[in-house]
Amino acid sequence: MDIAYIPSPSRGVLYLGPVPLRAYAFCIIIGVVVAVWLGSKRWVARGGGKHTVGDIAVWAVPFGLVGGRLYHVITDNQLYFGDGKNPWNAFKIWEGGLGIWGAIALGAVGAWIGCRRRGVPLPAYADAIAPGIALAQACGRWGNWFNQELYGKPTTLPWGLEIDKTLPDGTVVTGTYHPTFLYESLWCVGVALLVIWADRRFTLGHGRAFALYVAAYTVGRFWIEYLRIDEAHHILGLRLNDWTSILVFAGAVAYLVIVGKKRPGREAPDSIDPAARAEAESAGAAPEPAPAGSEDSDGPAGTPGDTPADAAHKPGKSSDHPS
Repeated sequence: MDIAYIPSPSRGVLYLGPVPLRAYAFCIIIGVVVAVWLGSKRWVARGGGKHTVGDIAVWAVPFGLVGGRLYHVITDNQLYFGDGKNPWNAFKIWEGGLGIWGAIALGAVGAWIGCRRRGVPLPAYADAIAPGIALAQACGRWGNWFNQELYGKPTTLPWGLEIDKTLPDGTVVTGTYHPTFLYESLWCVGVALLVIWADRRFTLGHGRAFALYVAAYTVGRFWIEYLRIDEAHHILGLRLNDWTSILVFAGAVAYLVIVGKKRPGREAPDSIDPAARAEAESAGAAPEPAPAGSEDSDGPAGTPGDTPADAAHKPGKSSDHPS
């Protein structure tokens, strides 16, 4: 008899009259709110505008949700297509099934569109939002707890997850299993803290903080994926997501090394967000100049960060050609 375990919720949905309130959806929403809140604080600290992260998230979040669902449906197509399957279930996102790989990939496309519209460099935006994405994943994983899904191998550990549910085919599942949702949630919190620390310690820029998040996440995901027992495609004895973790990890590390050599340091604050200058001007305050030595801070004649108008009014300098 188990003396300790993590109980699973008896259900993952409550009804407010005819309206279903699904815990999985709330976990995703909470994650998005946390990501935007933390990303905004980091963006403003880098010299960006207050509303830029939220405005770009309007593009990134819907793209990310679509990408996450597409990845899940494509890689687990046997759940939705074939004899006895209902293809319409592929649209039931509230029942779970979002692949982080697709969410990040297509979410990046949405973020790129938003950044282009705002005149913001995507790598700088990605650096600011990276820890928030990790925390969003940490929140989202609790949706798997409410749905009693994506658990690991059977275990007798005191933190084993109690599962008691009936599968669509009528199979009853009971017992205690590794709470892989909890492992990944805690790992993602650790990844967020790592990125925040490394960003402050090494002044990461040009997408390197985001690359660190990706590399660190894939390490934990590889181990957690090994523990899971849900149905998955295998290649050479490894689950598909393990191979994805390996490839993405290699790409992230290569990016860290190459960009770290070619573009060390961080973008100049006054070069990342036109909205910040507009906000400063509307408030009647001049924006802070870029620190000496920062990349992308070279202006016309004058000190780094000067605009043409600033240079024209400096003593001994004129915008007119000599007569």
